[in-house]
Amino acid sequence: MKKWFLLFLFFLFPLRVKAISAESYVVMDYDTGRILSAKEPEKEKLIASTTKIMTCIIALEKGDLKSVRKVKEEVLKAYGSAIYLSLEEEITLKDLLYGLMLRSGNDAAIEIAYHLSGSMEEFVKLMNEKAYELGMSHTIFYNNHGLEEENGVGNTSTAKDMAKLMRYALNNQTFREIIGTKSYTAKTSGKTYVWQNKNKLLKMDPYQIGGKTGFTEKARRTLVSASKKDEKTCIVVTLNDGNDFLDHKTLCEAVFQKYERVTILDKNATVIDAEKEGKYYLKDNFYALLTEEEQKQIEIRYQITSDSIKEEVGVAEVYLNDTLLGSVKIYQNIEEEKTSQKENFLVRFLRWLFRW
Repeated sequence: MKKWFLLFLFFLFPLRVKAISAESYVVMDYDTGRILSAKEPEKEKLIASTTKIMTCIIALEKGDLKSVRKVKEEVLKAYGSAIYLSLEEEITLKDLLYGLMLRSGNDAAIEIAYHLSGSMEEFVKLMNEKAYELGMSHTIFYNNHGLEEENGVGNTSTAKDMAKLMRYALNNQTFREIIGTKSYTAKTSGKTYVWQNKNKLLKMDPYQIGGKTGFTEKARRTLVSASKKDEKTCIVVTLNDGNDFLDHKTLCEAVFQKYERVTILDKNATVIDAEKEGKYYLKDNFYALLTEEEQKQIEIRYQITSDSIKEEVGVAEVYLNDTLLGSVKIYQNIEEEKTSQKENFLVRFLRWLFRW
C-alpha cells in the first residue's frame, strides 16, 4: 500500500520545487516554448559561461567554420578556463567553437570575437541585438565569455531568457553536434588538442542532447541543457544550483513521464475549410507536450487574413485554456485557385451568353 501511495504522490507532484536546489530554474517544451515548471523564472542573475551559447550561435550564423584565425596578443587578456592557445598559432573557427563549448575556453571566446568582428565591443553588439530579436527582455551582455568585468558587472539574464536562447540555438544542427560531442580532437598549426566535454550529463543521462556549464564565484553554478526521449525534447536552465547535473536529469525525467508529445496539427490530414478542401494547406505540423487532461482543452482557431492569389493567407492558432501555444502559417494552393477562377470566368461567360 505504501509503494502505491508513493507512486501516486510522484505522478501527482513530479516537478516539486522543494526537490530542486536551484535559486531559479525553468523547464521548457522545445516544440512550443511553453514553460512546464519554474521557480523565479524572471529573476535576473549572472549567467557565467552559459553566455557562450550566444557566442556560439552568433559565430555559426556569421562565420565560416573553415576560416582560419592566427592567434593575436588579445588572447593574453584571457583568464580562467582556457584551451591554452599560443600566440601566432593558426586555428579554424570550427575548432575554436569546440574549444569554446566543450572546455569553456575564455581564450577561444576572445579569439572568436576578434576573428569575426574585430573587437569584443562589436561582437557584443551582435549578441545584444540577437537577444532583443529573441525577446530576451531581461538579458544584457558585456562580453562573450561570461566572466565579470573589472568593475564587477557581468552578463545578466534569467532562466526564462536562457531557455528561449537554447530553444533557438537547438534549431541549428551544427550547434547540436558541437554540444553533443563528448570528446574532440583539434589539430592546429602547432599543436594537437584532445578535449573532453565538461557537461557530465552526456555520461549521466542517455537522453542528453547537450548543453553548456558555467561557474564564477559571483554567479555560482549555472547550467543550460536539453534532453530528448521518444521525440519529447525538454530544455532545462538552472541558475545558482549546487546540484545542477542531478537536478537537470530529475526535471527532464519527470517531464518524460508526465507528458505526451501530441500532433495537434497534421499538415497531411488537417482540413481547414470543408467547403473549400484542397484550397488551403499547412506546410508544417504542430507538436506540443501535453498531459492527458490538457489534450482535452486544446482549441484551434483558423485566421484567414487574405484570400487573394498569394501563397501565405493566414495562420492556424493553437490554444490551451485560452493561452496561445503557437501557430502555423496557412498557405493557399495557388494553382487550384487559378483553376477555380478560370472556372468562375467560364460560368459567368455562359450565363452572359445564355442571357444574350
